[in-house]
Amino acid sequence: MEVRDSNGNLLSEGDSVTVIKDLKVKGSSTTIKRGTVVKNIRLTNDEAEIEGRVERTVMVLKTAFLKKV
Repeated sequence: MEVRDSNGNLLSEGDSVTVIKDLKVKGSSTTIKRGTVVKNIRLTNDEAEIEGRVERTVMVLKTAFLKKV
């Protein structure tokens, strides 16, 4: 399974990515701002999603809104 970011770069476990668009968090009133760096990502079973720690909370993020650092 190949997981790619919004630019088509290959992502792997432990990479760092940057959010390219402000994202609203479901079930919360917070927003992940553009430019936020998510370090040490983990891959999921879905190639369109990754797991990462954002502001001390583990979240699942869509790879369409991420760019490899």
